Amino acid sequence: MKNGGAKREGKAGRKDGKAHKMKAKAYEKELRRLQAELCHLQEWVKATGQRIIVVLEGRDAAGKGGTIKAITERVSPRVFRVVALPAPSDREKSQMYMQRYMQHFPAAGEVVIFDRSWYNRAGVERVMGFCTDEQYERFLELCPITEKYIVDGGIILMKYWLEVGNEEQERRFAARITDPLRQWKLSPMDLPGRTKWYEYSCARDRMLKATDTKHAPWFLVRSDDKKRARLNTIAHILSRIPYKKVAREKIKLPKRGKKHAYDDQASLKGRRFVPERH
Repeated sequence: MKNGGAKREGKAGRKDGKAHKMKAKAYEKELRRLQAELCHLQEWVKATGQRIIVVLEGRDAAGKGGTIKAITERVSPRVFRVVALPAPSDREKSQMYMQRYMQHFPAAGEVVIFDRSWYNRAGVERVMGFCTDEQYERFLELCPITEKYIVDGGIILMKYWLEVGNEEQERRFAARITDPLRQWKLSPMDLPGRTKWYEYSCARDRMLKATDTKHAPWFLVRSDDKKRARLNTIAHILSRIPYKKVAREKIKLPKRGKKHAYDDQASLKGRRFVPERH
């Protein structure tokens, strides 16, 4: 198995003991190395028919989207599938709670990343009052049993909670409000959820206590520094999977065939091309 662990930097010289923000050049270099390992993981998953689920949870603005993008931007979307479900329909509300998630579980040779998952019930649904106390308690009771069934069925299940601090969350929300490139990230739940910081903290603690099991443990990621959070998450995923580099056949690029040759550029004259403004 390749060692996908991120390299540790020396201690920063700040009096508060916090590390300096990671420089872009160092981040890009390490991200490229880890993404290359994800490509090796991808080939191993396809060759062995492995099934993997990665659950990413956390408060609003914790950095889930950026972490998922870092994981998936260099691999095939046919192998690494991202599932981000909208609010349940009336029909889905009448189903068994886990049913809408299970239909997205991986088949052989797939990695499914849940951008929020069945743990919505333990988080936003609990805090915002979208489920009853009975539904909430039943979820906490049955979730570990369900996850054991998933793991016993041969699926590798990894759960990550991205932990963002109060000040950093406030800064990110402020940026979303003022930056037109980020405003789309504001959901109807973000600002009301901001007023319920401690309710979310209590829900997080209860969730971790009830569902942090030996067969499906939770791993917490400090995400105030987005770059380090992404690298640390990818490195940890790689360290938890016993993948090996799969040998690939050497590929030789064939020459362009000349049979039926004609001037294929002349045939494009008079067609509508996009104006070349750049």
